[in-house]
Amino acid sequence: MVFTGIVEEMGTVAKVERKAGLEMWDGSKSEGFVLRINCKVALEGAYLGCSIAVNGTCLTVTAFDSEAFEVNCAPETLRRTDLGDLVVGSLVNLERSMAGSDRNSGHVVQGHVDEAGTILKFTPEGDSLWVRISLSDDLLPFVVEKGYIAVDGTSLTVCEVNRQEKWFNLMLIAHTQKCIVVPKKKVGERVNLEADCIGKYAAQAVGNVRGEIKALEQRLKFTQVAAIVSLCFAACCFARLNRK
Repeated sequence: MVFTGIVEEMGTVAKVERKAGLEMWDGSKSEGFVLRINCKVALEGAYLGCSIAVNGTCLTVTAFDSEAFEVNCAPETLRRTDLGDLVVGSLVNLERSMAGSDRNSGHVVQGHVDEAGTILKFTPEGDSLWVRISLSDDLLPFVVEKGYIAVDGTSLTVCEVNRQEKWFNLMLIAHTQKCIVVPKKKVGERVNLEADCIGKYAAQAVGNVRGEIKALEQRLKFTQVAAIVSLCFAACCFARLNRK
């Protein structure tokens, strides 16, 4: 189950509620964070347990009717994303999970947000809009020029990366500006960021290989030292034999 980063519609937050009586697996009660979102397209084909990306965050539908759906947000979700910033009336990007027969006009988006960045600057150029967004040292290695990144669930192309000042730029065409929430936010507001998962897997694989290479280098150094010691010992023995 993945998403494409092609936002299907903007929904409106109808309710933000901390419920103290949510039932756990063992029947006990605990507090939870519940969002109710009004929408149309995202409800088509909806069912209990289906996945809908809300600002790029993969969430499970726990209730729905003809006008809206509800989702629960776990503490980890609230720590990693901008969903805790939402209030009644907030607009959110919505996308249903991709069907197996669909074309992917964006890129592979898991809906597993890495962190929330901050909008630093909007700069119009013609009918397009530059957006500058901050990011952390942890995410910076996975953001590359002309690579993919999901911003509030929207598949976008990275245009520029400043690794010293820790920000990247992207450009929104006029059509995209009308279809997503980012241009409607203000400088200083947060956006969800998910780096290209293929890049993360590749980095992990390379990291494993580097670890193996480092281990081999250590073994080689030990072998070289052992060989030198053996040669020195052999030379000493040979010298002593020649004296006799």
